[in-house]
Amino acid sequence: MEQFFAFLQKNPFHLVLFGTAVITGGMLIWPVVSRLFRPSNEVSVLEAVQLINRRDAVVIDVRDPAEYAAGHIANAKHIPQAQLAERIKELEKFKTRPIVVSCRTGSRAAHAGSVLRNHGFAEVFALRGGIAAWQQASMPLEK
Repeated sequence: MEQFFAFLQKNPFHLVLFGTAVITGGMLIWPVVSRLFRPSNEVSVLEAVQLINRRDAVVIDVRDPAEYAAGHIANAKHIPQAQLAERIKELEKFKTRPIVVSCRTGSRAAHAGSVLRNHGFAEVFALRGGIAAWQQASMPLEK
């Protein structure tokens, strides 16, 4: 190992290449590692469909009204993310059912899921990839 570091000291160009390789490798591995250490409350399109069909999950769409009107999952309840905390009472009757939160790409759904969990909802899942993933899986949308 000492010889390796001595070589790098004598050859600064190789040090730059080695550093670049380490940084690039870290960037490639980071998504996998970060997924392992954060509590995953995301579901794939297939898992969401199974929750809806087998366990009567409630779908909450937190997109803006125009996005929702352009197409949404059948029977999805529309509550824009900005209104979620103030409209939480509307969802109280669903506390015992699984909830799948959808948005365009999944980022707003993850935040909305945290809000719901903080209000005592036990089974809350963000749709991984959002409506974009739903469409990519050729699942139907309602208008």
